[in-house]
Amino acid sequence: MTNHFGDMAANSKCIFIIGANPAVANPVGGMKHTLQAKDRNNAKVIVADPNFTKSAAHADLYLRQRSGTDIALVYGLIHIILKNGWEDKEFIKNRTYGIDEIAKEAEHWTPEVTSDVTGVPVDKLIEAANILAHTKPGTVVWALGITQHSVGSSNTRILPILQLILGNMGKPGGGCNIIRGHDNVQGSTDMCNLSDSLPMYYGLTDAAWKYYCQGWGVDYDEFVKRFAVSTKEPKQGGTPVKNTVFEEYYYHDPKNPEDRNWRNEKGWSLSKWWQGVLKEENTFSSGALRVLWVQGTGLTSMAHLAKIQEAASKLDMIVVAEPFVNEISILSDRKDGVYILPVATAFENEGHLNATNRSGQWRTKVVDPLYESKGDHEVMFAFAKKFGFYDEYVKGMKMAVVDRELKQVKDDFVWPDDATNEIARVGNSIGYGGRTAEMFRRHQANWDKFDPDTLIGLGGEVKGEYYGKPWPAWDEKHPGTPILYDMSKPYAEGGSGFRNRFGLEHNGVSQLASEEATLVGSAIKGGYPQITKDNIEKVLGITLTEEEKAKIGPSWSMDYSGIILEKCREKGVVPYGNARARAIVWEFLDPIPKHREPIHSPRWDLVQKYPTFDDQARNFRVSTKFKSEQQAKDWSKEFPIVFSTQRVVNLSGAGMIERTSKYLSAITPEMFANVHPELALKYGIKDRDMMWIHSPQGTKIKVRCYHSYMVTPDRICMPYNFAGVMQGVDLSARYPEGTKPYVIGESFNTVTNYGFDPVTQISEFNAGLCRIEKAEENTFKTSFYHEYGERDALGKE
Repeated sequence: MTNHFGDMAANSKCIFIIGANPAVANPVGGMKHTLQAKDRNNAKVIVADPNFTKSAAHADLYLRQRSGTDIALVYGLIHIILKNGWEDKEFIKNRTYGIDEIAKEAEHWTPEVTSDVTGVPVDKLIEAANILAHTKPGTVVWALGITQHSVGSSNTRILPILQLILGNMGKPGGGCNIIRGHDNVQGSTDMCNLSDSLPMYYGLTDAAWKYYCQGWGVDYDEFVKRFAVSTKEPKQGGTPVKNTVFEEYYYHDPKNPEDRNWRNEKGWSLSKWWQGVLKEENTFSSGALRVLWVQGTGLTSMAHLAKIQEAASKLDMIVVAEPFVNEISILSDRKDGVYILPVATAFENEGHLNATNRSGQWRTKVVDPLYESKGDHEVMFAFAKKFGFYDEYVKGMKMAVVDRELKQVKDDFVWPDDATNEIARVGNSIGYGGRTAEMFRRHQANWDKFDPDTLIGLGGEVKGEYYGKPWPAWDEKHPGTPILYDMSKPYAEGGSGFRNRFGLEHNGVSQLASEEATLVGSAIKGGYPQITKDNIEKVLGITLTEEEKAKIGPSWSMDYSGIILEKCREKGVVPYGNARARAIVWEFLDPIPKHREPIHSPRWDLVQKYPTFDDQARNFRVSTKFKSEQQAKDWSKEFPIVFSTQRVVNLSGAGMIERTSKYLSAITPEMFANVHPELALKYGIKDRDMMWIHSPQGTKIKVRCYHSYMVTPDRICMPYNFAGVMQGVDLSARYPEGTKPYVIGESFNTVTNYGFDPVTQISEFNAGLCRIEKAEENTFKTSFYHEYGERDALGKE
């Protein structure tokens, strides 16, 4: 998220919502601020969505595109913008690279071609392009409807490219406002709870591991011995290495290409971890997965639930650390090997979280953990003690920078303050340095002094600081950055250019911004590279002392001494450089975004014209099918109906928390699918009849049919927040006594089609095919009303 919702409400004059339904999202604040922008700025709202949502009901212009055609739609808009000369030519010239390649691709996407692929009428495409080009500043809002596709990575690139072409990036009221979900989704991303990077988006390189080992006060050579495991058979020249976790000896030979350094490898993704158990596709691992530990995520909200169920039954052990019973616990029929640890709720914990706009917020503990529950950190501390690495695990919280050197300064730590400060200290890559526990507590105590439109502190001890110091907040003197890439403000007030990440030139073209793109107050005119130990003197025109040279880190993102940040502040220079925003990602399979039909497409003719990617031999330790699945046959002949997910305002994620509330459950008392009456009656399915939904993967779910005009006669949509019923089988008896939610139901993810993004491996939740048929009434109780009665559900006598 480059901007924030308050900025949108105050400054946006055009809001393009695509792949999101903020009226029922978690949080709903995006819709609140959209309506404020309409009231305050007379903002025009464009909503693009396959379904006529509650957000679409507030739109000035609604575009109903076919699922999986977002890239085609945006190219169609770009075609019209460029054809009419409505682009921001100066912005493109001075601050971007590769837009000429985008323009070449856009030539193909005439309004007629775009309309055929997307289903959006030509006149509406022209109207949307006209509004976007002539109503500025404009912002783009998206959510999971953009990311959850086999082209999700390309989707998330084409929308910022549109904003670059329009000159809306780095502007108040502009940028990209991405709804990241309920609180701390952004924070968990910053901490990189993923298998392909370290916290704060550091890669899995040895340089990054060394940086973290330094920050943890751990010896790097000893630390990596935990990872160097690939074979139990000694090889010539191999050195025996003890794996301290499983007390086994392995042999590591770095010169042998078959001997992998697993610390540098992606792990299993959340989307396909089950292949580490089932191994149905080619897998690449040091062994089979034997234990599943689930903490802080609803696993039944992941795709291919039937595969997850199968894998769960074959694991040696499942551990669930949650305040409520995560339904992975009852998915399989195993009788032992499942451990449910009662972890405390947010009200029983303390610490900071990170909101969707990159601002942090301190959350104070309300009560001590009840009964036997413990905080997440206590569970992890106990785990570390059991397996013998507790001292190493907590050592980073005992450290601090003294005289520009990182060292241990005390023998104990204070939770959560020292953990917060450790995160601030190591998070140089995204500018966490100013986000200390003291700062968060100060902001919490002064909530009333911040302006909601700008986030700026208006008085007292927070004057001049932005609320929660949205990162980057480079050090304790920096106020935070409410709008990324805003060059109208100096460095000291949160200004910045685009980051220099990909070298100084590409194909002979400089990747640095032109001289016209100079940050206000910067001592350097125009673009400059990211600051490193090797170039700092030349780029900034300074001379370091011998002591500074001895203590400075290798680059701005790996400098614990703070010297690089200090010198950059003095010169008004952002340490990550001032570069051009690149539209070409030459490392990707598609260097520029291209429309590719969903893996299971209703248009066989377009599959031939816009095929998906070649199969991946390896990604995240497993091979993945693309073309072989897409072109195995014309799937639409057997599965003619398009489906996608939808949000409901009272449920989030897997719904395991909200469905334990009697009152939230009463809002959506059963799992359902919205089906156009014409489509439903074609199959003899009346309103409120039960129906089967079948997928190409051979799975099925039994849900209630709701006749609805929010969908067209060729598609259906349904929520993804239910569990507890599996392909018609009621799993109620598996819940521990007293833990069954008020509402259970089939999970949409049982019928999610096969399909994954080639970069992130996120599942293709939002573009798939199915067929439907009438079903007999339930023999089990999925409905809240069935079990508790409507009068009781509404709280009446």
